Amino acid sequence: MERTELARLERQVNDEIVSRFPAGAVQRATLLTDQDDPQLGPDELLVRVFAALSGDQSLQSWAAEHETALRRLRREVSWRLPPARLLEFTIDQDGAERIVMPHDPELASAPVPSREIVQTAMAILRSRYVFPDRAAEAAASIEARLAAGEYDDLAEPELAERLTTQLYAVCADRHLRVRAHAEPRRPPPPPDRAGDDRRKSRPDMQAIGRLDNFGIHRVERLEGNVGYIDLHRVAMPQSAGASIAAAMELVSGTYALIIDLRRNGGGSPDGVVFWCSYLFDGPGTHLNDIYEAETGETRQFWSVPYVPGTRYLDKPVYLLTSHDTFSGGEDFCYTLQALDRAELIGETTGGGAHPTGMRPLSPTMAIAVPFARSVNPITGTNWEGTGVVPDVSVPAEDACNVGYAMALRHVLSLELPPPIRDQAAAALARLDP
Repeated sequence: MERTELARLERQVNDEIVSRFPAGAVQRATLLTDQDDPQLGPDELLVRVFAALSGDQSLQSWAAEHETALRRLRREVSWRLPPARLLEFTIDQDGAERIVMPHDPELASAPVPSREIVQTAMAILRSRYVFPDRAAEAAASIEARLAAGEYDDLAEPELAERLTTQLYAVCADRHLRVRAHAEPRRPPPPPDRAGDDRRKSRPDMQAIGRLDNFGIHRVERLEGNVGYIDLHRVAMPQSAGASIAAAMELVSGTYALIIDLRRNGGGSPDGVVFWCSYLFDGPGTHLNDIYEAETGETRQFWSVPYVPGTRYLDKPVYLLTSHDTFSGGEDFCYTLQALDRAELIGETTGGGAHPTGMRPLSPTMAIAVPFARSVNPITGTNWEGTGVVPDVSVPAEDACNVGYAMALRHVLSLELPPPIRDQAAAALARLDP
């Protein structure tokens, strides 16, 4: 494994392991290869966890105190990182005692008890959720139910549904949820001993994105020279930039633009920035901020100085919304509405404003935990729980006709040659007889 790949994996493993223990119980975790430790074979890894002892506490007493967490961690490492043949606990001191837990194939394939799933979920919630007070309240409530045996006989789908409902009852956060899926999610295979480059086994994100055209479901010119883009998700510009540019170029000559976000379930904040940058002149527009609780840092999002193709400036934009518009789709709506750059038509959106990370609980279960929150630079808040309220409230199924009629009325207000004017008038007459 290349050192850069090892360093990336080590950061991920360290981040995951620290979240599995109570605050202050673990200092850090590192990954070692056969070049670092002779007991490892080629392509094998050792996960070394440095414990944080209190007072005159011994490593053995620390391990006894955290026995359940150690067992859970060995199980998770077995199914998530098969090359990690050894899991080791020690302290950051030369010649220190070590507790070694070898890889157990049976442990990797054994079902994870519901009690262990709930305990792991609550540990992640406490360490990751953007609102620590709500996390503590929700975890205390669920742990009391766990002690009473409420989850003992639940199958995974029922367990996921019940935990999600109970988390929402305390946190009122639609991004915070537990999911169950039928098939185990297997980690990618390690490189073979001939030195095959692991990068060859990584999924081609561009190829995957092209399967749904990076969420760009439809682009067309409607009668009356009105542009229409049906956008089902907001893809990362690193992968989707060329497709976004092509879509915007196709509508660049229209007199008004409709962007249909009624089926948009979310996506990348950077993707929202890229799309929005086509609607502003240059880099000087402050679009959004995201505050990350763990680091205390706020990342600012500004329109980018360059976009390929033609910007869509000084022409009206209409966004279509529904209750299913969510997350990144709502970011798109809220940002442009706050900047008075678009009119929103349809229903109040779903109300999910918190960037979220998915954390596995078992091979077939995971918890989605918001780790940050959006802060709009104009409103000072976001759309979490409330949704984005449209400027024109109509049922979602009527939003396209209403938005199209508004666009056509704008077209008819312009000084245009007869063919376009006649086309726009005829289209409007059909919508509004």
